[in-house]
Amino acid sequence: MAASAPDILQDVLQDGLQIVLCGTAVGTASALAGAYYAHKQNKFWKILHETGLTPQLLQPHQYRDLLRYRIGLTDFVKTHSGMDHQIPLSELAEMSRARLGETIATFRPQFLAFTSKNAGQRFLGGRRDYGEQTERIADTRIWILPSTSGAANGSWRPEIWHRFAERVRAVSDRAR
Repeated sequence: MAASAPDILQDVLQDGLQIVLCGTAVGTASALAGAYYAHKQNKFWKILHETGLTPQLLQPHQYRDLLRYRIGLTDFVKTHSGMDHQIPLSELAEMSRARLGETIATFRPQFLAFTSKNAGQRFLGGRRDYGEQTERIADTRIWILPSTSGAANGSWRPEIWHRFAERVRAVSDRAR
């Protein structure tokens, strides 16, 4: 069996997370910067702040600071970078699905939210719409959110991110 390629960016995970956000794969700009969601046209950091998921506007190099807010980061495919159409998803889907499922089962966040419809559909095995999904991993709720990538501006729907943040707060308030 061949040795697997190293992860482009290490996961940002720890016990006690409320949310794990999961993209398809690290983008080219992020791989070069060594930081998640680093392209200047990516709306990720802005929408986290706008929805109140982070109390301040973070910059890509501060990605590890998300742990303070009980938010973790990972990608469906860890060993390749680029735009979705550049990632050999059909070759990597099964292995990636197993890895992500094990990761979520281990860390048990309240929410797994895909920041890419493509990643969510690949993980869940079929066409899906945005929003909360019926499947769960143990007690972890699964959401598919619109991509924050500038390349996906045509499908950008911030209201779904706001609905997700409201749901996170509602579940958090109930747990107290």
